[in-house]
Amino acid sequence: MTRKPIVAVVGAATVTEDIADIAYDVGQSIARAGWNLLCGGGQGVMLAACRGFAEARQLESQVAVGILPSDDADFANEYVDVAIPTGLGWARNAVVARAGDAMIAVAGGSGTLSELAYAWQMQKPIVVMGDSGGWSAELAGRCLDDRRRDPVLSAATGSEAAALLEKTFGR
Repeated sequence: MTRKPIVAVVGAATVTEDIADIAYDVGQSIARAGWNLLCGGGQGVMLAACRGFAEARQLESQVAVGILPSDDADFANEYVDVAIPTGLGWARNAVVARAGDAMIAVAGGSGTLSELAYAWQMQKPIVVMGDSGGWSAELAGRCLDDRRRDPVLSAATGSEAAALLEKTFGR
């Protein structure tokens, strides 16, 4: 891959402090790797990942992009650099999965599960933060169905998740 990879970060919109810390670490690791971050642009995991990314980015050209469910750009959290209002509601989950080169999930409920399923079907590399709970913990090390043989990768830290993706990006 010659351009900077885009890593989609997905997860719950309402989180505990521990889950926010994990998402923050993921965002920092994406920034330190020199990649761009993509998310749904809202609160919870998305906010924490974007904040970590903003505080650790090393290049001015690195951006955090929010693919918003609403048609209001002001829905985006304060750390999103590029807000893309879609007006698609939950259907925007397919756009998040398609636009990213890979996906990292932190905890998450049914919305996160849909994003993971789309990424799986689109053959995107997937890493879950296995200790974060929710669908991330449920899917760690598993295959969602028989259309792929590679399991969902699991990481304990943001730097471990970035190292796993580094291998898939061929760097």
